[in-house]
Amino acid sequence: MPNPFAKTRKTDNPYAIYTAGDIEWRILKTYKLPKSEDKDPYARWMVAARSGATFGGFDMGDTYATEIQAYGALAAATPEWLEAYGITMPYLPTPTEWLKTNA
Repeated sequence: MPNPFAKTRKTDNPYAIYTAGDIEWRILKTYKLPKSEDKDPYARWMVAARSGATFGGFDMGDTYATEIQAYGALAAATPEWLEAYGITMPYLPTPTEWLKTNA
């Protein structure tokens, strides 16, 4: 099965958005399948991240998936992301919906 998140997305159309305080991570790509990430503490996600330290802009690069999952709260995600990571919630906005209300 190919990785459904292997194609890089643009910052305004991420697969998922995680937040922690004023930090926001937009997940643009993953390098492994979710089940393979569980076995690899160094699994990476390509992200666009911003905080007060980036003065409203985004810094792009790879971040360990475990760090984002440990410190961030899932704020928005595509239905495919929720299914692949086994996340069940009554309602979670898609990244597009979240970006419209939090821009």
